[in-house]
Amino acid sequence: MAAESKNFASPDETRPFEGKGQAKAVELAGHTVLEGTFEPGWKWSENVKPIAGTDSCQASHFGYVLSGSMHVYMDDGSEMEITAGDVVAIPPGHDAEVSGSEACVMVDFGEIGNYAKA
Repeated sequence: MAAESKNFASPDETRPFEGKGQAKAVELAGHTVLEGTFEPGWKWSENVKPIAGTDSCQASHFGYVLSGSMHVYMDDGSEMEITAGDVVAIPPGHDAEVSGSEACVMVDFGEIGNYAKA
């Protein structure tokens, strides 16, 4: 395996959300890494659910929040707020929405190869 380097300024793929942001994807060493920009007003159940076709997000996220904040609602009823500087692990089975007036930007190293992929 060779060393690799990629930059989100020139992603391999851009996956637009339904009207409120996008995910830039790069592929390295057989893994997908996303930089998601979730604009104010973004909500998974409104902006990604139509793409995913599932009742809740079934992706496993493992990431770092660069800016903004997001509220996560787990299918089991638990909730959490994530904000800039947080390292997060979010298992499948959740909804989420941007909280506040600033875009939430997150780099995701989880099992997100098909996240928001039409």
